[in-house]
Amino acid sequence: MAVATAAQELGLKRGEFAIAVHLGMIRLTVPRDGGRPRVGRDEIERLRSQDGFPEALRERVRTVGTAAGARQLGISPDRFTKLARAGCLTPITFYLNRYRAIVWLYLADELTGFAAREPQLLTGRTPGWLRDRLEGGADCRAGNWRSRRVERLLSLTEDPWARVAVLADTLDPVQLAEVVDDPYERAYLARLRPEPSFGPTGPVWARETMAHLMRADEPDELLWRRVNLIMELDNAREVRPAPRPGRDRRAFQSPGSERAPAPDSRADADADADAGSGARPRSESGSRSGPESALVPGAPPSVPPGPCPGPGPVQAPTGAVEPVVGLLARIGLRRRTVREAKRRQSPPGRVPFGG
Repeated sequence: MAVATAAQELGLKRGEFAIAVHLGMIRLTVPRDGGRPRVGRDEIERLRSQDGFPEALRERVRTVGTAAGARQLGISPDRFTKLARAGCLTPITFYLNRYRAIVWLYLADELTGFAAREPQLLTGRTPGWLRDRLEGGADCRAGNWRSRRVERLLSLTEDPWARVAVLADTLDPVQLAEVVDDPYERAYLARLRPEPSFGPTGPVWARETMAHLMRADEPDELLWRRVNLIMELDNAREVRPAPRPGRDRRAFQSPGSERAPAPDSRADADADADAGSGARPRSESGSRSGPESALVPGAPPSVPPGPCPGPGPVQAPTGAVEPVVGLLARIGLRRRTVREAKRRQSPPGRVPFGG
């Protein structure tokens, strides 16, 4: 059945259903010929047969904002915001209010676990490491949200090109063209870009906000994303080349997965036009918005004391054989200054994020 019908069957709102999908509570299937994800009848029956249904399922996906989260932890909203900015609390999703400002939401279950693990952060004076981080202007909410979304999407597929598409979504078009210099490959990645379960929703400015939040905006994270993208790209090229005009497209059908539909001829048509004109190919902006499309669990719910949490150590994908020296040289040749990166990622007129 369609995901909207499945949500009604389970008594979940769209946002709750999307959280359950990204937490791995609900399994989706995508037809091999493409199309929207669907939910099997056996999956619905499995969930309905669980103890405490539907209240238990709703409680596991219940989210709270800053005010409700502070009440749950027994602290002030100001202290809750400081903990979130310092990276101690990781948002699960967000929405845009009527002023187009980002409102972060957190899993109620994760807040309960945090209170049990770190009670010393809820009372008394603020630790020195946390004060230093906040005085330095740290705001880890967007970065932590982005990391858990990327990690969750990577865990949903083993297809090498689909994994590259997830990482490509974290770079702006200019940086992506520096790493993936083949226009046909970029067109293919655009076709494999992850989409929300319910499809593109919301106004254009909301989808632009989602695309902006998905892009790395700190020098360390930018370097990390580029390193992983290069490694995954090299692995994907070894497994199979990206589709090109004039070849049998059936050889490049990606396996059915939750976020990797099979390519179609439009990707090649766009790539032909870009290659023939000599212009940089058009990069589609992310077409996701709202709480149901911004859900990305998969990372640890708590962050240990220390520097603003980063994505973690670099791990080469299976089959990657490029020497480390060559990888670092490629990154060094393509790196831009921090000022240029900030200017590219913050075009005039874009609504600020993280307020």
